[in-house]
Amino acid sequence: MKASRLQGFTRQFRLTRSDEFRRVFNDARRYSVKGLLVLGRNNGLDYPRLGFAISKRSIKLASKRNRIKRLARESFRHHKCSLSGIDLVVLGRGSLVTKTNHQITEAFNQLWQKLA
Repeated sequence: MKASRLQGFTRQFRLTRSDEFRRVFNDARRYSVKGLLVLGRNNGLDYPRLGFAISKRSIKLASKRNRIKRLARESFRHHKCSLSGIDLVVLGRGSLVTKTNHQITEAFNQLWQKLA
């Protein structure tokens, strides 16, 4: 695989279909760090995949939801080489809105280390 593909967040590393999300929701382990909740399940592949389930009910403003997703994608992109064969779904919690970007990034970094 090309080096640029390994560093990016291409479609290969995303959960895109509803059946992929359903599989994770039906048979998942819960991982929680500092108000951040992620569901994970083995996927039988050589690489991890990431998806988001952040509802309007938990985080009202789209800009806040997008900020959390952006930080999660960036952190995942840097740590995906240490993760393998797992599908992850990030769930939004209202408490994330009050945290700074640095605090959210640190929480994701701790989570990836916990999973690796």
